Amino acid sequence: MTGLARAGKTAFLTSLAANLLALGAGQPVLPGFARRLGGRRVQVALAPSGASGLPRFDHPRHLAALTRDPPAWPERTSAASMLALDLVIGRESLGFALPSQRLRLELLDYPGEWLLDLPLLRTDFADWSAAVLRRLQAPAVAPHAAGFMAFNSALPAGATADESLAATGHRLYRATLHRLRDAGLSLLQPGRFLMPAPGPEPAWTPFFPNLGTGGLESLLARRYAAYVQAVQRDLQEPMFGNLDRIVVLVDLLSALHAGPDAFGDAAAAVSAAAGALRWRRSWIEAAWALGQLRLPPRVVSRVAFAATKSDHVAERQRGNLAALLRNVAEGGIGDAPDFGFAAAVPTSHLAIAAVRCTEDFVWTLDGRPVSAVRGRRIGDERLLRSYPGEVPDRPPDDAFWAHPFLQLPDFEPLRPPQGGRGGVPELGLDALLCFLLDDVL
Repeated sequence: MTGLARAGKTAFLTSLAANLLALGAGQPVLPGFARRLGGRRVQVALAPSGASGLPRFDHPRHLAALTRDPPAWPERTSAASMLALDLVIGRESLGFALPSQRLRLELLDYPGEWLLDLPLLRTDFADWSAAVLRRLQAPAVAPHAAGFMAFNSALPAGATADESLAATGHRLYRATLHRLRDAGLSLLQPGRFLMPAPGPEPAWTPFFPNLGTGGLESLLARRYAAYVQAVQRDLQEPMFGNLDRIVVLVDLLSALHAGPDAFGDAAAAVSAAAGALRWRRSWIEAAWALGQLRLPPRVVSRVAFAATKSDHVAERQRGNLAALLRNVAEGGIGDAPDFGFAAAVPTSHLAIAAVRCTEDFVWTLDGRPVSAVRGRRIGDERLLRSYPGEVPDRPPDDAFWAHPFLQLPDFEPLRPPQGGRGGVPELGLDALLCFLLDDVL
């Protein structure tokens, strides 16, 4: 489970676990998933952490935040963690004599910052540097990158391999990435500069984008190559090497609300991630791996892109939100790498709200009924009515930005019934589960 920054991974995992546990306890939750089970009974339990070296996702603490008075959003996580659930599913009527189906779902909270490292596996240092430096010159980005760009521009093209220059440039570039993230931008690479992996940082970490021709550029290119190799090795580690389905969460509504620059950046990030995930392993890739005396990486069998916070817009707009996500994710399809006779991964694009914070209602504006939502703004006990506007079903044109009207109040979450034992109010989680688990069900 991964996604762009602040897309709601913690809320997603908390709600997913709470609703599956409630379903196992006989509560009327996840109706679409219950129908997919076809009347089969299901038992659900949190699995023991076992011998995994990953921290366990603290589901009870995050669920407790939702059940406070007033309810609060769970704190965002800042490191990889694992949530494991054991499911025991009864057989259908013709297979009643067979043992129940046992399934373990291991849900890895994969930092969204690391997701955007995957496109680097097919990008060399020169191309990456050119693309980053071009983006840092954009009018909306340049003020945040002024210090780094001034340093980089002052370097002579033939600068020698100087460790102090590499360290200074790295520090300035890393600070730039943090400022850009705080400004709401998403396409920030390398991701481990923003969220380092556990343990001490490797000696090759200090590098930054540079288009020189001397010894410094050669040093930076070697370190970039070492970084990319480390990303590749991570995908072979037990922590990541067994991934076979991926959920990518994207907060497109906040990007639309923030304006054309933030939306364009988020769209580029989603497209880059989609291009990196859109493949099955081909015989060429398998032969290359075996030639290096290692096993090929595991196939990613299903990918779900989910636009979050869909309850902030009215029901009639949620189809547009899913269509917008599909258009954005498929925007880079022509740039996706060719892996040699590789088939596309089954992919779904959905609009969800893992933790619902509004309800739908019909509001009369200027004498006309409109579909709207209402909820409690954080810190206010009164119900706030909201007509957020229309969501485009494709990347908006200049006319859309000329009249910004999309409003996104900060609503508090709806309190889960029975202290969370009755599940968590949500939208679309059952459709997402049906897609992810259809083949094993």
